[in-house]
Amino acid sequence: MTHSSMESQTQSGFGDESNIPRFGLYEEELKKFDWNLLILEIVLFGVGIWNLISATGVQDKSLGLYKSQLLWFGIGMACTALILLVHYSTFSRLAYGIYFANLVLLVIVLLIGKASLGAKRWVGVGAFKIQPSEFMKLSMLICLAKYFESDRTVGGYTLKDLILPFLLAAIPCTLIILQPDLGTAMIIILTATSMLLFIKIHPQTLLLLGVCAAVAIPTAYKFALKPYQRQRLISFIDPMSDPKGSGYNSIQSKIAVGSGKLLGKGYRKGTQSQLNFLPEHHTDFIFSVFSEEHGFVGSVILLAIYLAFILSGLSVAHQSHDKFGLLLALGIMLSFFWQIFINLGMVMGMLPIVGVPLPFLSYGGSSLITSVLSVAILTNIANKKFMF
Repeated sequence: MTHSSMESQTQSGFGDESNIPRFGLYEEELKKFDWNLLILEIVLFGVGIWNLISATGVQDKSLGLYKSQLLWFGIGMACTALILLVHYSTFSRLAYGIYFANLVLLVIVLLIGKASLGAKRWVGVGAFKIQPSEFMKLSMLICLAKYFESDRTVGGYTLKDLILPFLLAAIPCTLIILQPDLGTAMIIILTATSMLLFIKIHPQTLLLLGVCAAVAIPTAYKFALKPYQRQRLISFIDPMSDPKGSGYNSIQSKIAVGSGKLLGKGYRKGTQSQLNFLPEHHTDFIFSVFSEEHGFVGSVILLAIYLAFILSGLSVAHQSHDKFGLLLALGIMLSFFWQIFINLGMVMGMLPIVGVPLPFLSYGGSSLITSVLSVAILTNIANKKFMF
């Protein structure tokens, strides 16, 4: 090849460094990628699968629940890959559409939903069922982050300014309570209320909201709760008032947690779960199984992983570059916090039993996918400056 032909190739682009694939740059971006939440998520899920195999080892010889949980996690991780391909600001543009689509699903549940154990919470075809109330936890957070993204006031939000966000939380909560699913409704209420603490509210409005809450709680106890739900609160105060009825779950759970002692009874050697004394030990009381088998030391290690997970999520919120990302990340971590706090308090007899799953450990496809999608959005927020 002559010198002139080489020059012509260079001028046409073959020798232009700008057209060479930027593999080095992509490798550098990959090194900067924040993997913390994804790694902690996989660790927690791994512990959950390991624990689920033990919890269902007696009644589920085929390990069907274990396989189903792996399938749901795989679906969630596939969705994670898709979420990481877009900018999280996309959720701001689609916020109200996502919210109202989920709201329609909640209405469909009440109309034609599938009932189980006296509750109508699922919708689907055949063996494929989803629980829209779980997805609403995330949908509502996206919607609230969108609403509070713009500074609408100067001196702080007044009661009038909070009417719309109140309705955004109250409407799905009402539909969820009608299912009934008090636990999920409680998570939505607590998360939405907690988010209000991180926006600027007028002092008089804040005082008024406190008075309203003080009035609403006893009113809800008397008129909104069903008799069996009120009995759960009574049994929380005194489980022995109905040891074979509403107090049974709490008593058996505390026995399981306490019997683990320092180091536990060993993997698949917990008597409360293996002999089926512990009810719902693959869902709401999955931590009781873990604590009985691995004791105080194992429980502390698990809680340390959850703490690292929460702190990593809060770090994402703190380092966010815009208000929507900050509020969405904060809301997601508040939702995780309340789920972990209520579930652990419930199984240890420190809180009433309301049916709240433990993220990544409790069996349940909709709950697991919602948790995985939440982590995907957090990871997106954490890495936006590297991806775009």
